[in-house]
Amino acid sequence: MLPDADELPEVLLDLAVPHEDINELVGLRRTLTADYGAVRLLEECVEELVRDIGEIGAGPRLGERVAEAPAALGRSFALYVFVAALPYTRAYHRERGIPADVSRRTLADFGRNMAAHRRRYGSTGVKAAQWLVHHFRGELYQLGRLQFERARVQERTAPLLATAGLDVAPGARCLNLHVPDFLGPLSPGACDRSVKLARDFFARHFPEERYEAALCHSWLLDPQLRRYLPGESNIVRFQERFRVAREETEPADTEPVRFVFGDPDLPVENLPRRTSVERAVGDHLRAGGHWYIGHGWFPL
Repeated sequence: MLPDADELPEVLLDLAVPHEDINELVGLRRTLTADYGAVRLLEECVEELVRDIGEIGAGPRLGERVAEAPAALGRSFALYVFVAALPYTRAYHRERGIPADVSRRTLADFGRNMAAHRRRYGSTGVKAAQWLVHHFRGELYQLGRLQFERARVQERTAPLLATAGLDVAPGARCLNLHVPDFLGPLSPGACDRSVKLARDFFARHFPEERYEAALCHSWLLDPQLRRYLPGESNIVRFQERFRVAREETEPADTEPVRFVFGDPDLPVENLPRRTSVERAVGDHLRAGGHWYIGHGWFPL
């Protein structure tokens, strides 16, 4: 099920795993395969991960399963699950005619996830196994600067879209838009290109599915950011693409801290002020304010 120790480094490089993690992961492979219980857990996780591959929202609670792994494998166990599932993912991509470059860049989010883990903890590991389920089940694709996830409209959002003239009911298909880290500026031109790529991509590779709207749920859509950033900033220009879907009432102060500084648990009083975004996030919290997840949409 797993590539052997000689082949594994090449597979990890294809997934953009940080180079400094590769030797450790090849060594841990021996620890895993020597533990019958860990091997059995691996097989079960892979079976659950690829069952009904391609079905929206049918993925397992993988984060809970990988937490059952032996302590010796720690936060790296999830990596072996995804590596073992990789042939199934690639087969699904081929079946759908997904171009090789889109497949490669989509699955490279695995390495981005590990880079984020090292940024926060200073060690090898998978930071958010549950997030990567979408990639390996054919639900999410990297298309230029942005990621687009095949999803369904929630019950509280559907009436708003219908009022705007879209033929949308609860459970209808939509694209959830995500902004990956470590990928350069969120420029208007890059976003325009991504949206065009998405329109063409899903019409070509999922022709039986109809997508009326793109939705985004992110701290980047908190309108309070406009009080701190200039109108020509990339973030403000990004916000201007969206119509408000609903307003959030629960604070999410750790979200911008997590994505801007890499660690949601950093003391607010010590947050750096090197960039306009860092100053916005930190100064707002130090003044007693809160940040919220914004919910936006635009028609496709």
